[in-house]
Amino acid sequence: MPKDRILVGQFGAAHGVKGEVRLKSFTQDPAAIGSYKGLADAGGTRRFEIESLRLLKDDLFVARVKGIATRTAAEALTNVGIFIARTALPPADEDEFYHADLIGLTAQTESGEAVGTVSAVLNFGGGDILEIAPPEGGESVLLPFTKEVVPVIDIAAGIVRVALPNEVEAGEEKIVIQD
Repeated sequence: MPKDRILVGQFGAAHGVKGEVRLKSFTQDPAAIGSYKGLADAGGTRRFEIESLRLLKDDLFVARVKGIATRTAAEALTNVGIFIARTALPPADEDEFYHADLIGLTAQTESGEAVGTVSAVLNFGGGDILEIAPPEGGESVLLPFTKEVVPVIDIAAGIVRVALPNEVEAGEEKIVIQD
């Protein structure tokens, strides 16, 4: 995903027979996605204009998209990510970050030892999780994206400092990190 574009939502399944589609919003104010201009797919080749949103629950909507008038057309949007140019969004507050800003940062311990690179920011419903790809390859480490575990984020320097827990479970093994 290019850093100059931010993922703000994703289309889901078609809803009904008149071209409506489910839309999951990733914006701080979920309904704000309906007013964004310049929405496009990941490659920037398809542009989207949201004509209306109807709330289903939380951050999930039924959307009417300009130019999408049939169920078949709506089905073609299933799982398509919705992006916006980074320059179209306001700057993040001091303790807020766009996921795209974090991806690619080097994760280091408090002592400066490299742990890996932030490869993704995930959320399965219980809060954000940083996926750290180790420098030597192998399985990624998943860390909760909390102030306790990630006390320092320095985007200008390209690093996040992480406080690794004493134990990390990997499959059926338990890895104990020595101090």
